[in-house]
Amino acid sequence: MARHNREGEGTDQRGFNYTINYPPDWLRHVKVGRSLPSGRQSTMILFRNPARHRMRSPGDRIRTRIQCPDQGVDLEVVLHDPDGRTRRAQVSCWVPNPDGPGEEEVVFTLENGLPPAP
Repeated sequence: MARHNREGEGTDQRGFNYTINYPPDWLRHVKVGRSLPSGRQSTMILFRNPARHRMRSPGDRIRTRIQCPDQGVDLEVVLHDPDGRTRRAQVSCWVPNPDGPGEEEVVFTLENGLPPAP
């Protein structure tokens, strides 16, 4: 039986703070990708699960929520994965451009990979 979600925090390349509600036995980390003012693409780990191993089966429903009120981000990703085959999921959204008018794309990558407890 899967355990209840946990909550963590992270800060992206531009200093925006995020809250991550995550399944403790599935999520290894969340990466965030975005364009920097220089035009260069940047990807970084936004949040890393402090657990080194999963304690139980993650269950067949994986639910992760990412929130950043300063950017108006409040998204929830729900995966139905009864066979436990999903390793990575990506979701992108548009947020207000902090450098001026318009919007910019932010890409979140949710990655599995916690090994079973020894």
